[in-house]
Amino acid sequence: MSLGAVLRAWRQRVRPADVGLPAGRGERRTPGLRREELAWLAGVSPDYVKRLEQDRAHPSGDVVRALARALRVTTEEHDLMARLAGHASAPGGQVPRHITPSVQRLADRLADVPLAVYDVTWTMLAANRSWAALFGDPDAPKGRARNLVWQHFTGAGSPVRQEDPELHERSLVADLGDAVLRYPGDAELVAMIGALRATSDRFAELWDQPAVSRHGGKRKSVANAVVGDLVLDCDVLTVHDAELRLVVLTAAPNTPDADKLAVLNVVGLQDMTAPDAY
Repeated sequence: MSLGAVLRAWRQRVRPADVGLPAGRGERRTPGLRREELAWLAGVSPDYVKRLEQDRAHPSGDVVRALARALRVTTEEHDLMARLAGHASAPGGQVPRHITPSVQRLADRLADVPLAVYDVTWTMLAANRSWAALFGDPDAPKGRARNLVWQHFTGAGSPVRQEDPELHERSLVADLGDAVLRYPGDAELVAMIGALRATSDRFAELWDQPAVSRHGGKRKSVANAVVGDLVLDCDVLTVHDAELRLVVLTAAPNTPDADKLAVLNVVGLQDMTAPDAY
């Protein structure tokens, strides 16, 4: 069994409608997804998908996760893809970063509210189009720049104003401490913590102060260039089995903030369209 054979087989079992793509006109010659469609969903080129299916390329862990998410695979199937790509790890050693099909379906159902999926270290794995309309392209940050703790303590800046900045900082650091205790074999997590301690005196200070806390939902004020400031309720939904966190932002009904969010869901998404159907 090869990764290429697995990709070909699992691509053919996914219907376009399952992943929010139009079926197109006429009869499809290819069962399931076309290579172009899988490439668009995973954020890679069609030629790269072709080379993967011919076992002529070696994807990174991030690409494997993107392909797994696009193909709506289970956790066990994602693990198989990772092993075939040469990214096997000791059980419990790596932070889980696979978005399960059930979590993806839940995210799809909540398309009209800003929603992002994070792992237990607060690294963003995916975000919906409403989130993109509010905060900008979620795929633009790369590597550690996708992590909330890294962003905060390296001065990346944020359009979000916290009601209690002190509690916000302490809860982020406490969550990261909990993550490294549970996944001490995750080399990138350990390296990021070391870099944060060397870079940020404030992070180092908080890291050396034992604390038990949880970074959860609070009311937040978000600055947006299109509609101005919005006050939104932030709820964090934890998916324990998958070790994922869904951050959902909503506005109280019949308020100016709800009206602004509705405008963003129209105006802010005009350029975010699916590829043409073949």
